[in-house]
Amino acid sequence: MYFLLPSFLLVIAALVPQVKSHPAQSHWTGRAAGAVYLITNSQSNSVVSLAIKQNGMLSDGSSTSTGSAGSNSIDESTNQAAAPDSLVSQSSLTVVGNFIFAVNAGSNTVSMLKINKNNPTKLTMVGQPVSIPGEFPNTVAASLKKNVVCVGCSRAKAGVSCASFSSQGMREMDALRPFDLNQTTPPVGPLNTVSQVFFSDDQSKLFTTVKGDPSKTNTGFLATFPVQEACGATKASVNQDGIQSSPNSTAVLFGSSIIPGSTDIFVTEASFGGVVLSIDTKSNIAMVKGKAAIEGQRATCWVAVALNTNTAFVTDVATNRLVEMSLEDASIQNVIDLSPNGDPGLIDLKAAGNFIYALSPGNGTTPSAVTVLNAASKTQVQHFQVNGTFDRNAMGMAVFMSKMM
Repeated sequence: MYFLLPSFLLVIAALVPQVKSHPAQSHWTGRAAGAVYLITNSQSNSVVSLAIKQNGMLSDGSSTSTGSAGSNSIDESTNQAAAPDSLVSQSSLTVVGNFIFAVNAGSNTVSMLKINKNNPTKLTMVGQPVSIPGEFPNTVAASLKKNVVCVGCSRAKAGVSCASFSSQGMREMDALRPFDLNQTTPPVGPLNTVSQVFFSDDQSKLFTTVKGDPSKTNTGFLATFPVQEACGATKASVNQDGIQSSPNSTAVLFGSSIIPGSTDIFVTEASFGGVVLSIDTKSNIAMVKGKAAIEGQRATCWVAVALNTNTAFVTDVATNRLVEMSLEDASIQNVIDLSPNGDPGLIDLKAAGNFIYALSPGNGTTPSAVTVLNAASKTQVQHFQVNGTFDRNAMGMAVFMSKMM
């Protein structure tokens, strides 16, 4: 996905056959400190688990079926299936507690899986995939504090739907909170699509970033939905009505992260770089607190906040590097060139302990891989190729830690 306004240039996706739960590799038998999780987003969708060793490095893992199908958006420049970044989103799966929620864009469902705390690469489905009233679910968020899961959808029936959950599974999804995107089925993107759903730091609000289309003077926005507390037998829920705001000088809001301990959020802006947004606690209107353009960027779309450096790291699917940015004003702190490892670029990423884990799905000629970066030293410490489990359709990045490194 190359972001050259007004369009991205994507390569055509390939589908992989169904993968049941089985070892992806088998070279290491120690006890894992945790695991990273990705989805294949293939015709038979699966969650891929890679073990995190005690030293933070990745090792063998497994693949577990979600019981549903993945899918692709359509690249507006080629009118073909889009990949990499087949779902045009961040957070196509998420971890809360010892549960994973993963979207199934081809089935309009979301799946819930349980993580074995003693062996985090061992996953078990919890119930059956739950249907969503929207189309093309491409991003998911969950709140352990509120026991609520929410899914963003990007097709003709676009919007956000939520449900309560427990250790026994998910309840029925509620009515769609619609977005008027004037999209098709399947969606044509990545412009004019839902980017990410995520909860505020205190989990009292649900945020959704939505990309605009500058070529059509279609402005993107941040939607904010208050979360109602549980009361007696009434479970916590997300308001049906929200506030949409389009911060000045933004157009293509993409991947996001809360900034812990504050009401601010860091959002990538695919047309130039990144912004820090301040959310007014009364009006829920988002305002730009700081922004920065990244020189030479093509598609800055994903972000993770590292607690040990108190900075944000952003990725670009068309440029193989990580850019470190300030959480105060989005100013650029470091540019980490990863081109020697041969990846074409990076998409979803997560920070855990001292490390950043960033996915490169490959482009059809290069293999899928996860780069492990020491966030403090800004150096690559591992380039882990994921063989035989997924291809350039792969999406997402989530982390479970049984102990911090």
